[in-house]
Amino acid sequence: MKYYAILVAGGSGNRMQNTLAKQFLLLDGKPILMHTLEAFHQCPLNPEILLVLNIHQHAYWEELCNTYSCSIPHQVIKGGEQRFHSVKNGLKAIRGKGIVAVHDAVRPLVSPELISKSFQVAEEKGNCVVGINPTDSIRRIIGGQKSESLNRNEVALIQTPQTFNLDMLRKSYEKPFRNEFTDDASVAEYSGFEINMIEGERENIKITYPEDLEIASIFLKRSLR
Repeated sequence: MKYYAILVAGGSGNRMQNTLAKQFLLLDGKPILMHTLEAFHQCPLNPEILLVLNIHQHAYWEELCNTYSCSIPHQVIKGGEQRFHSVKNGLKAIRGKGIVAVHDAVRPLVSPELISKSFQVAEEKGNCVVGINPTDSIRRIIGGQKSESLNRNEVALIQTPQTFNLDMLRKSYEKPFRNEFTDDASVAEYSGFEINMIEGERENIKITYPEDLEIASIFLKRSLR
């Protein structure tokens, strides 16, 4: 079986209060994106890595790879207008059959073990999405004015990687873009596929706000002990 990983790195630095795109910000001395690359490179299943990046950032990424001596094999693909279009571009670059994991490039602390498990479950069941149960109380907002309590044991916070049989994901991405397509699972579900879930990792956080970098640094130092 052939394995692939599409790393989606189209985010900006807006919510990080930084002009530099967040995937390029430094986490313990090197760009966030390089930590993510390393996690997939360390996966025992040796996936072929495709990095989907804004076309205007390709040259800068090449400079960073030279500066930080990053020699991990990967193919750089032109990003799209939305995450949906970026994933679609990544899928177009893959020939043949196999299993593909789609991962947010700004989730640098995903473990090679979780990546491997995601591939294995997707190979067996057709797809695999990782998520964790929330620890906070959950309420659903109704019409912007009212709210109602939800059972937190019946909801999950979805992470990546989201991993699929390539034929399944290709078929799903034949649909036109819709605003409710927030991740690959929502695209596949809209196409009629049932989604399989496994337990994710608390450390597998998405770097979105400045404090997330500090939290990620703490997690990273703890894992290196």
